[in-house]
Amino acid sequence: MVNEAVIRVRELRKRYGAIEALRGISFDVVRGSTTALLGGNGAGKTTTISVLLGVLLPSAGTIHILGHDMRRERYRVLPRLNFTSPYVDLPKRLTVRENLIVYGRYFGMSRAAVRAKAAELLEFAQLTDRADDKVEPLSGGMKRRLTIARALVSDPEILLLDEPTTGLDPQARHMLWDRLFRLKRQGVTLVLTTHYMDEAEQLCDRLVVMDGGRIVAHGSPRSLIEQHSSREVLELRFPDDDHAGYADRVAGLADRIEVLPDRLLLYTADGEAAAEQVHARGLRPIAVLVRRSTLEDVFLRLTGRTLVD
Repeated sequence: MVNEAVIRVRELRKRYGAIEALRGISFDVVRGSTTALLGGNGAGKTTTISVLLGVLLPSAGTIHILGHDMRRERYRVLPRLNFTSPYVDLPKRLTVRENLIVYGRYFGMSRAAVRAKAAELLEFAQLTDRADDKVEPLSGGMKRRLTIARALVSDPEILLLDEPTTGLDPQARHMLWDRLFRLKRQGVTLVLTTHYMDEAEQLCDRLVVMDGGRIVAHGSPRSLIEQHSSREVLELRFPDDDHAGYADRVAGLADRIEVLPDRLLLYTADGEAAAEQVHARGLRPIAVLVRRSTLEDVFLRLTGRTLVD
């Protein structure tokens, strides 16, 4: 069904004593979409995934997945979703193929069925030529593709991915993105956590921006940029270490000015025109860059910090 919400979260809260990790968050995930929980460390992304999986019990709020209440009908949901994370251990004594076969047997698959599925997933993950190798010597990217392949053994309708490309080099990240694009085309609903804004912008239909256990914005990458930033950004770098002293000297040249330790960001509809005005005021930055607004600019606007803080 078009625009059918397969995950519905309402007023979800999670407390650890006096600490409230989730503070009443609500969002939907549409069937066949890719949704990212976007936020810095401690934003509540992984806690949200853990509660969705039933690994953690919520302190308050409701979660419905595939039409079932996770408090009362979790057993109906879990066979239809799966999870992967870079922190999931793969049995190192098993070969790549054996990792898939053994995991598939946990789901009650016959030996013939699981072997056929393993061969299909080895091809999908581009690991066929390493099928009989042990896990330990594999590269980080190969191990990550194997964890995703393993999570697909049961043909889940929903796949949850916690920081799927953390620690990977650019080539491995792009290869993994390609595998995730293929899953989406096959109709799998993807929910991932990330603090990489280029990843969120490339992969996702919808973003849920989190900060301090709250949702501070949600929408498509393009709509968030349009709502919370300007068309262009003028970046200025001066020779002084302290850029705060230059903020007053460029006041009025942009809709908003952001002071970072190493540069000034001027948010404006016309970056070139703003740059000309900077020079007209007698300022001589050592570097000038005019660029389009990005999700990083949105995050600065909403939280006052970068994702890597």
